Amino acid sequence: MTEVRKVELHHGAATDVGRVREANEDSYLADPPVFVVADGMGGHDRGDVASAIVVEEFARLASEGYDAEHGAEVVAATLHAVQERILAFDTEQRANGADADFSAGTTAVVALLADSVSGPVWLLANVGDSRIYRFNEGELEQVSVDHSLVQELVEAGEISQAAAAVHPNRNVITRALGGSALPGGVSGEADYFLLPLAAAERLLLCSDGVSGMLDDEQIGAILADHEDPRDAAEKVVAAAVAAGGHDNATAVVVDVVGLVHTEPYDADAQRLSLEQKLGALP
Repeated sequence: MTEVRKVELHHGAATDVGRVREANEDSYLADPPVFVVADGMGGHDRGDVASAIVVEEFARLASEGYDAEHGAEVVAATLHAVQERILAFDTEQRANGADADFSAGTTAVVALLADSVSGPVWLLANVGDSRIYRFNEGELEQVSVDHSLVQELVEAGEISQAAAAVHPNRNVITRALGGSALPGGVSGEADYFLLPLAAAERLLLCSDGVSGMLDDEQIGAILADHEDPRDAAEKVVAAAVAAGGHDNATAVVVDVVGLVHTEPYDADAQRLSLEQKLGALP
């Protein structure tokens, strides 16, 4: 097994049930070099169990190690294991008397260190509308692309980003783990991204309980004002709750320590899909 070359990482994490929900269905993992945020959905269908399964499976990578030269394959295999466990949980619940349409589901965003010929890189993945941002030289940029109805409308040119933020269907997602939780059994296929470490002094992984309550300018200002990632994560979540707390809010902040800036970052060039750049996986 090839391990990733040593990179010093500082991190912080925080979560809050918010002001509306009765339970916190978010889960997170901050165990270098693996970081995850999962936003469970389904309410009575136990989204908390689905999001916990995501964390449990990725925690294995952090504790047992993984092949850093094949990060995408490692993540894809782990997401497949998550999917199988959630579907098995659904089957068990139905067998024990749950409604015939019982279906747990969750989003997930993942960041783990991988190795490339040029050195360590971030391997990022997302399913659903939880987000990954990079914060570099005072600028915040969303790296992941939401798997949501409104994002599809934006990409089709039918609505603007500003309209998407207040659209009545902005919480409708088009991909999730535990795919039977969505109309038509929408797949849990992830999108993958490679990010040079020098292009991401700081990463933020968050549930939509953060991004749905705070705009990018507000998030960027908090990250800029708090050097310690522990403080940054706590303040981001606190601000989301203070802004209304309409959903569970979770944030994981990761800082790469001691890197020197090299080549400029091109978001379009660096975005890598599984099919286009990493090859089809089983």
